[in-house]
Amino acid sequence: MVRERAAKIQDESEKDLLSFTYDITSYGADWTVQVLVKKLQEGSVFIPPFQRSFIWTIRDASRFIESLLLGLPVPGIFLSKEQESQKLLVIDGQQRLQTLRTFAEGLFKGKEFKLKEVQEAFEGRTYRTLEPEDKLRLDDSIIHATVVKQEQPSDDDSSIYHIFERINTGGRQLVPQEIRACIYHGEFNDLLGILKDNIHWRVIFGKPNNRMKDQELILRFFALYFDFDHYERPIKEFLNKCMGKNRSFKKHNREELEKVFCPTVEFLSRTLGKKAFRPERALNAAVYDAVMVAVARRLMKGPIKDHEGFKQKYNMLLRDEEFLKAWKTATSDEPNVRKRIQIATEKFEDLR
Repeated sequence: MVRERAAKIQDESEKDLLSFTYDITSYGADWTVQVLVKKLQEGSVFIPPFQRSFIWTIRDASRFIESLLLGLPVPGIFLSKEQESQKLLVIDGQQRLQTLRTFAEGLFKGKEFKLKEVQEAFEGRTYRTLEPEDKLRLDDSIIHATVVKQEQPSDDDSSIYHIFERINTGGRQLVPQEIRACIYHGEFNDLLGILKDNIHWRVIFGKPNNRMKDQELILRFFALYFDFDHYERPIKEFLNKCMGKNRSFKKHNREELEKVFCPTVEFLSRTLGKKAFRPERALNAAVYDAVMVAVARRLMKGPIKDHEGFKQKYNMLLRDEEFLKAWKTATSDEPNVRKRIQIATEKFEDLR
């Protein structure tokens, strides 16, 4: 049985500032409520899976509908045109759009959607029971949409991450991996959600992290294992590009990813258990990077039978002065990332 515990994580790289330049096109579109509802129902405009929670109360939703019925201006929405599907992903405005759809369909969180705490003429009305002229006014109300598309670079949609991060107005500020789960939804993201439940990973990490830090660490391993030679700080942007380029398994397929991750965490859970990557009390992301990549490289040559020998070398690694320097300070600097992975790789490569 896996012992449930919360993982404390040391990760200095989270403080890195992102540096980026993009070629982005954008255009405005004025759509009626009727057209937007149809687009939502057909899926040509869609809310990313991670963002599907509807947090508005019936009063919030009713007052938004009331604003449209009264002809008052309402905030616009931001959409991103996806390169592969050409569909429009909602970056900002999901509460408004979900309100429009649920009112048109007649249900609010499983109950009949009746307007509440609005002007007397609209109180208790459903979409179907609105006066004909009010229904027409609502259907013909205009919502302004700004549609953005990343032109360059053309292979990762990483600019959408930054737009989402800066303008998303949800109920809580999303952390980096939560934003990635929205922007880079797809097969790779789904696999991260599956691998986080690997029993050996749970032994090492502890109970699932409600801000997706456990999934981010798995992504971090894949990024450094497969694209080590192209690592550049900040690591946040490095991970964005990794997810963007492989969101549909274009670079590495599911079998390839599982083949390096699963045996590595199984070996480490059996040899180090919950002490893995914890040179101090917390799980250290820099130590994690180096040991995970080094062990995965060694396991690709065949199984490690000398478990005691590995544990001795692991403890020696944690005491190595050069390795200490590489995970103690400036952990996301390119020389330090390369140095600690190289030291760990050399430490384990001769194990039998």
